[in-house]
Amino acid sequence: MTEELKIFLNKKVDEYNRPFFIAPDPVCIPHLFSKKQDIEIAGFFAAIFAWGNRTTIIAKSKELMQLMNNAPHDFCLHHTDNDLKKLLHFKHRTFNTTDLLYFIEFFKFHYSNHESLETAFTMWMSKKDVNTENALNGFYDYFFSLSDVPKRTLKHIASPNKNSACKRINMYLRWMVRKDNRGVDFGIWNQIKPSQLIIPLDLHVARVAQHFNLIQRKKFDWLTAVELTSTMKELDKKDPAKYDFALFALGVLEKY
Repeated sequence: MTEELKIFLNKKVDEYNRPFFIAPDPVCIPHLFSKKQDIEIAGFFAAIFAWGNRTTIIAKSKELMQLMNNAPHDFCLHHTDNDLKKLLHFKHRTFNTTDLLYFIEFFKFHYSNHESLETAFTMWMSKKDVNTENALNGFYDYFFSLSDVPKRTLKHIASPNKNSACKRINMYLRWMVRKDNRGVDFGIWNQIKPSQLIIPLDLHVARVAQHFNLIQRKKFDWLTAVELTSTMKELDKKDPAKYDFALFALGVLEKY
C-alpha cells in the first residue's frame, strides 16, 4: 500500500467518522436511546434491516421502535399477547411478522438470563481468537437454539460457516465495540476488542477495495472480508474497522 493511499484513507476516516454521519445512516436508530439494552436491541434490528435504501431502512426501524413503545428492552421482556398483535402487519422487504416474533422470543429468552447482548457473542470466543469468526458462528447457533424456529427466519442471520461476509452483523459489532470520541460508534461492549472486528463487506465496499487493490479475492465472502481487514491492519492493527467509514463513504456517498 502506497503512502499516498494510506494518507488518503486516513483522511476519509477522519472526514466521515463524525456526528453528521449519524442522521442519514441506520446507526441513528440506536442513537435514539440511552439505556444500554435498548441501544443493543434497536441497533440489532437496524443492522438486520440494513439492505437497500437507507431512508427506507431508517423509516422501518423507527416504525418498529414505535410499535415497541420506544422501549424495546422492556417490550421484549414484558410484552403481552395484545402487545404482539400490534406487530402483525409489520414487514420490511423479506423480513415479516413471523421473523419478528421469533426475534422478540429470542431477546426475551436471552435478556431473562443475561444483562447484555454482548454475551450472546462472547460466550463462544476464546482468548486466542484473532477475530470474531467463532463469535458469529456461535451466535448463529445460539440465536436459533429455541424450539420451533421458523425455517424462513434462518436467512436473516448470517454466519462465517455459511461463507457469508456477514456485513450486517459485522456492522452491528462495529457500532457496539469500537471506542473513540467521535460520537458515531457506541463502544459499550468491552469483551470484544476493536482489533478483532471484521470490516463490514458489501458490494460497494468490495468495489472500492478492488479499485485500490486492497483485496485479491474475487468473491465477496467471509474470507474476502478477513482479507480486507488484514490489509487495513497495515494502517491500524488495533482498530482496522474504522476504515469502514472510508470505504463505505467512497463507495456509497462519493460513488467512487
